[in-house]
Amino acid sequence: MTIKTGDSIPAMKIMQGTSEGPKELDTAEFFKGRTVVLFGVPGAFTPTCSAKHLPGFTEHAAALKAKGVHAIACMAVNDAFVMGAWAKDQGITDQVTMIADGSAAFTKAMGLEFDLTARGLGVRCQRFALVAKDGKVTHVAVEAPGAFEVSKAEAVLAAL
Repeated sequence: MTIKTGDSIPAMKIMQGTSEGPKELDTAEFFKGRTVVLFGVPGAFTPTCSAKHLPGFTEHAAALKAKGVHAIACMAVNDAFVMGAWAKDQGITDQVTMIADGSAAFTKAMGLEFDLTARGLGVRCQRFALVAKDGKVTHVAVEAPGAFEVSKAEAVLAAL
């Protein structure tokens, strides 16, 4: 079942891609007591994700924070080394936390996976964006396959 408004963010340990290498991230702690924008992409270094989705959130990070967002996180079904390399490639510093969901466990716990095995890509994360306040989802928007409208930074800003 896909995560929806009012649901709690699943509590689990996943990995974060950093410039220093992989770092464990506890989702319960990460979302606790603050407003977090989490957006998911089908894959690091993929065209729309690299050219529009991640850059949009870095470009609008200050505006999101001005509306009360404490943290912005980007998630993909990639390992922490790939997410760290993608952050470096995109010039990400501390404005976006790069979440690596290498085995898709967090993605599946939120019901946001889709299977691209037939295209050689395995299980991936759907393109989405959500807002959570103290671990509870207050807004969620999942894109139709191939679309990029409801999960971009401008749409999240409008929803806040």
